Amino acid sequence: MPRPKRDEQFENGEICIVHAVQRCVRRAFLAGVDAQTGKDYSFRKEWIRRRMEALASVFGIDVLSYAVMSNHLHVILRNRPDVVASWSNAEVAIRWLRVFPGRRMEEHLAEPTEHEVKVLAGNAERIAEIRQRMSDISWFMRSLAEPISRLANKQDECTGRFWEGRFKAQRIVDEAGLLACSMYVDLNPVRAAIASDPETSPHTSAFDRIQASQGKRIDSAAFDLKPVPTEEAARKIRETPVEELREQQRAKKRNPTGKRIRRDAWLAPLTFSADKLSSDAEVNRDGLRASNKGFLHVSIRDYLRLLRWTAKQGVDGIAAKVPESLASTLSEIGIDASMWRDLVWQWQKYFGKSICVGSPESMRRDAQRCGKHHHQGQASASACFT
Repeated sequence: MPRPKRDEQFENGEICIVHAVQRCVRRAFLAGVDAQTGKDYSFRKEWIRRRMEALASVFGIDVLSYAVMSNHLHVILRNRPDVVASWSNAEVAIRWLRVFPGRRMEEHLAEPTEHEVKVLAGNAERIAEIRQRMSDISWFMRSLAEPISRLANKQDECTGRFWEGRFKAQRIVDEAGLLACSMYVDLNPVRAAIASDPETSPHTSAFDRIQASQGKRIDSAAFDLKPVPTEEAARKIRETPVEELREQQRAKKRNPTGKRIRRDAWLAPLTFSADKLSSDAEVNRDGLRASNKGFLHVSIRDYLRLLRWTAKQGVDGIAAKVPESLASTLSEIGIDASMWRDLVWQWQKYFGKSICVGSPESMRRDAQRCGKHHHQGQASASACFT
């Protein structure tokens, strides 16, 4: 059965949350230890994480949760057309030129100048098109996948695909589905038996949040959103040797803004702000992410407690009873606590083939939005929700 069209699942003009899965070609371990050659490509996981962090600083898209595995990637994204609408034409232009600098003879000439930003910002028709793309999840995933492919192929001295094809997308339609999906994503390394708990699961959003709570900081991968003065750019090109320009460009790629940030500062905050209206865009002005809006009515403390408890329930049929305080949190958002372990650890059983994630009632409403009677997986998921 062919995958649905993207415009059937989500539209650029509306805020929605999507669980995206991108697999390596032939599901090969192109970001892990290659069984055929014995080569360890695990360092590419950090390539992918840093690229996501960089894109989070320019796109109108919030990264909610993620997990980079040896042969695939999970990421939960929320598009924010409301945030993009608040940007000036010049802001849209510099953000776009950072990701797509255009055709350049040399990489060291890829710094957008004030003149280029002004010219693009003055093109009303082009800016309108770019605004739509800046909150488009498909454009975000394209901007993530293509550079990683080119970098890996250059390193391996080969051509061809790195990723399997277009990413799989599941629309998440309520908070119950979002909590379960986020836990499923964060626990991917534990489920794959390559980590024992969230604390030992690098390249996941849970690991980043735990490290940040302990005060850990990293060099920011966020793009520098200040264009280069035109005259300064011309002078540098005239007076600076090419090799020195290239070295400057490489150094700036390592830390474009020179900032050190909390390890999770580029991710969307986990908890909704109690003092903010649901319609408030909560635009982030630090240049690290699209917005400061949370995505769950659960505290980070309770989320991590539930995550750690769920990580320990790996053996089928021997799940312990959910602690009362955590069970009440699940019940409040409509999840049957007795089925929680099964829902997260057997995710593929319930939602593996579905294009929609949530409670049966929410899935039914989304099916009607698409002109369908129901979504696949709607009946099997009913056992897990109250």
